Amino acid sequence: MKKRAIVLGALMTAAAFVCGCGESGDTGTVYKVGIVQYVDDASLNQIEKAIEAELDAKSAELGVTFEYEDYTYNGQADSSALNQIATDLMAEQVDVVIPIATPAAMIMQNAAEDSQMPIVFSAVSDPVEAGLVADLEAPGANITGTSDALNTAAVMELILAEDPDIQKLGLLYDKSQNSSKNPIAEAIAFCEENGIAYVEKTGTTNAELSTAADVLVAEGVDAVFTPTDNTVMTAELAIFEKFMEAGIPHYAGADSFALNGAFLGYGVNYEELGTVTADMAVEILTEGKDPAEMPVRTLDNGIATVNTEIAEAIGLDYAKLESLCAELKEVTTAEEFE
Repeated sequence: MKKRAIVLGALMTAAAFVCGCGESGDTGTVYKVGIVQYVDDASLNQIEKAIEAELDAKSAELGVTFEYEDYTYNGQADSSALNQIATDLMAEQVDVVIPIATPAAMIMQNAAEDSQMPIVFSAVSDPVEAGLVADLEAPGANITGTSDALNTAAVMELILAEDPDIQKLGLLYDKSQNSSKNPIAEAIAFCEENGIAYVEKTGTTNAELSTAADVLVAEGVDAVFTPTDNTVMTAELAIFEKFMEAGIPHYAGADSFALNGAFLGYGVNYEELGTVTADMAVEILTEGKDPAEMPVRTLDNGIATVNTEIAEAIGLDYAKLESLCAELKEVTTAEEFE
């Protein structure tokens, strides 16, 4: 499979679009599937691989071809690149677009407004807040997908279980990430209800987040919380040692955070999320289902992933957390899941 990096240049000429029709050939019906990943990180990479694997499996099962190799892109968190990708996919007249993560979904949906090309997003934490769907049960337009909405209260309970005497919590996130808005508000409400002081620090680049991490350490926070924030996720490998050396556990909203050096990541099974996303796209293409009437799928949220190296370095006994999770997984620091 060839993952295409977008090269900014002259825009391709847009062509008229007929949605969901596919192409007929000697080998049967061929559907062109655009896959747009917002940025490289372990969780989003998991989703993309799962989508592709499920499309291949459904091709064999249904006797059709889902062609995605030439329509798979990574925007590398660059809005200009993502807009160029959207233009290219509209011109290519793909039959469906699968954007991975909220920023990619918002740009793809905006580009598809005129053509009403079907959009099936993956890993959008709050599709209503992001303005993608009118309602989770009835999206109301050409778009639906899967959500990795975070159970913030569950993460807060894990923090309290690990440290019942916590006095100050650090909140590290990117203000521009839609996925962070509600969880941060929920975390603040939890702190206020439980008499826990909190310190908010934000950043939009690795350098800004590195500085923010230094400030949280200097402020003497007892723990740090980050939601399912793609900006912090991409910076985790660059900042985790700051928290580890200060003895501060970092709790976050996805397993990739733990893989990249945080103490604990909490959330959904991203491989399963990708599989369900692909299945929804296949139903639209082969069964003629209407995205407007397909409820957004939210998977069970309860998997805690612990970095055992960080736990040992900080001196934390995470066994006590097992009863508070649907599943507890162990990882060590790496860039990618095997």
